[in-house]
Amino acid sequence: MILPSEPIIHYLLLYKYFVLFPVMIVEGPVITVIAGFLCSLGYLNIFAVYGVVVMGDIVGDSIYYVAGRWGRKRFVDRWGRYIGITMKRIMRLQEHFAKHTGKTLIAGKLSHAFGAPVLVAAGVANVSCWQFVLFNFMATVPKSLILLLIGFYFGQGFSKISKYLDYTAFAMIALVALVIILHFIMKRILKNFPDKA
Repeated sequence: MILPSEPIIHYLLLYKYFVLFPVMIVEGPVITVIAGFLCSLGYLNIFAVYGVVVMGDIVGDSIYYVAGRWGRKRFVDRWGRYIGITMKRIMRLQEHFAKHTGKTLIAGKLSHAFGAPVLVAAGVANVSCWQFVLFNFMATVPKSLILLLIGFYFGQGFSKISKYLDYTAFAMIALVALVIILHFIMKRILKNFPDKA
């Protein structure tokens, strides 16, 4: 979700870090770039912003994790059959996270398009809280620093940056949707051609 930037800049200039923290929970990457730009103009302190950005991002990610962890049984029981999620599939997801916890969480966190689904999936798979926070922190610290520095040095183009982040997210979602559709089409085609061996 991309928030309109002009009102946010206005409120950031007025209320600074009190607005930065809650807005970071909702839309981390773009706000980090905007905050970096405001730091370059001297309106915000870059060290304070970095601390707030990291905390806000981790709190926002934890909300996704908690939604997956504590809502999983209710969600699967109520909606799972409509979208093909079963407890058997959740068990496989748990096995995947057990083997590749760090790699999966860090890759999900560093990708703009798949971050939220991976964070929810970590909760659904019952990844332990301390592992979630540790790997999330390890990915958030460099990611937030890079985005902050992009805003600091190239902040005048933040609207273009947010547009490119948005295009990347849409492209990745479209690619995943295409792969899923092709998978179901191939499955249906192969079902109509039984093995004659």
